[in-house]
Amino acid sequence: MIDVTHQVNSVSRRVGRRDFKAGEARVVTLARSYDSPPDDVWDACTNPERIPRWFLPVTGELRLGGRYQLQGNAGGTVERCDPPKSFFATWEFGGEVSWIELRLTPEGDGTRFELEHIAHVDDTKWAEFGPGAVGVGWDSILLGLDGDLSGTPAVKPEDAMAWLASEEGRRFVTASSEAWCAANVASGEDATVARECADRTTAAYTGTGS
Repeated sequence: MIDVTHQVNSVSRRVGRRDFKAGEARVVTLARSYDSPPDDVWDACTNPERIPRWFLPVTGELRLGGRYQLQGNAGGTVERCDPPKSFFATWEFGGEVSWIELRLTPEGDGTRFELEHIAHVDDTKWAEFGPGAVGVGWDSILLGLDGDLSGTPAVKPEDAMAWLASEEGRRFVTASSEAWCAANVASGEDATVARECADRTTAAYTGTGS
């Protein structure tokens, strides 16, 4: 059993905009605290033998200038790397390129984890799903990372997908989508628009859409 409410509430979320490379980009930010020290969190996020324990198998070179590929998901190039503090990489998926930046900060005996996903998103596409389109996915990834850092046995990708389709998984997705709706409103989005985006996101992730 997973404490869905605790896991969703453990993450803080921000939605914003930034001038970046070719123009204004949307920025989705997730942050949470882990009890593990920075070196351990860094290893969990960058060790190709460890990443599959909580996310997906990865190939390539996880180093500055190297290219990586997550099985059945995104790939990209590591553009900046400052172990064990941060890395910045492209996130290439479905013919589109966005960017991710991970920052780790010591916090007592633990670590403050912060991830930004930066993307040039067409306004029409953003209006359909809002930040939850990527936000819910990242929430599920952070859930896996929490399990690894807490010593939970490795989870196979197919088992993780099966869990997301379970009643508990659907509750997690719904709670995550609601949290991104609140973050969207806090960023200045109209509450009605944010609600419609969240409803479509929840339906898309839970397979309840028309």
